[in-house]
Amino acid sequence: MKLAQLWLPGKGSRVGLVQEADLVDVTQLAPWASTTLNILQEASRRQIGLEALLQEIVSVPAFSRQGRLPFASLSVPPAPDKPHLLIPLHPPEVWGFGVTYRRSAEMRDKDTKTTIYDYAYSQPRPEVFFKATPSRCTGPNDFIGLRWDSSLMATEPELAFVVGEGTEILAFTVSNDVSAWDIEKENPLYLPQSKIFTGCCALGPVLATPEEVGDPANLGIACRLYRQGELIFEGSTNSSLLRRSFAEMTDYLRRCNPVPVGSAVSTGTGIIVPHEFSLKEGDVVEIEIEHIGLLRNTARTV
Repeated sequence: MKLAQLWLPGKGSRVGLVQEADLVDVTQLAPWASTTLNILQEASRRQIGLEALLQEIVSVPAFSRQGRLPFASLSVPPAPDKPHLLIPLHPPEVWGFGVTYRRSAEMRDKDTKTTIYDYAYSQPRPEVFFKATPSRCTGPNDFIGLRWDSSLMATEPELAFVVGEGTEILAFTVSNDVSAWDIEKENPLYLPQSKIFTGCCALGPVLATPEEVGDPANLGIACRLYRQGELIFEGSTNSSLLRRSFAEMTDYLRRCNPVPVGSAVSTGTGIIVPHEFSLKEGDVVEIEIEHIGLLRNTARTV
């Protein structure tokens, strides 16, 4: 199953459940389900999977009588007077894993003329960093941020998962880990400035349950970059090329580190956009992951 958050004029933010090509208003049926975070926390509190909790909601007889909206009609730029998709989750925290694909390690070592990225790729302890708070995140068809003090802004297409308690994974989504590569390239100690800024993390368009996704270690990932309506870059990879398992990432993430339920974790990028396609104002980025959906954002200087 897939969950989304949406904006309805006159009603505000709601939670919707994807049913075939429609989005069904869950909040109208279950007022406690006013946000996806509430739903995730309830599933974790009851120690049941997200899919099981959603099945309970679907089984209520009144569910079939709830209002429906075509999902495609909601995939529009956000405006207060129009129904539209919101970020599918306001995660308490967002964390990221780096150099989890061989290609990423090779590119970064070449850029910095070091071997520190290959070291992080090959060693037992992974690179993990704090990425964002809710206010720094953005959703589908909204903007992604470009630092005004960077001249090499990169989109990093990534599979992300949402944590429950312990090593439990509640859901998956698409992530754009927007990064200022020139800042990190100048000095790896500048990593927080490369990674953390307004609009640095886009998530969406939905949260997909593990049952919906199937094997998360075998998902096709694609990225497309448009400039003035023209496709200027296209790349693809597969999550089977991830160096780290999901259990390994959640283990290291939680070591001496209490991460709240509903936090999002981005798993690294295997698609390296060439430097000549550094993001510019007005560029449109599309990231599509098999069994989850397509996340589209427009770049804007912040």
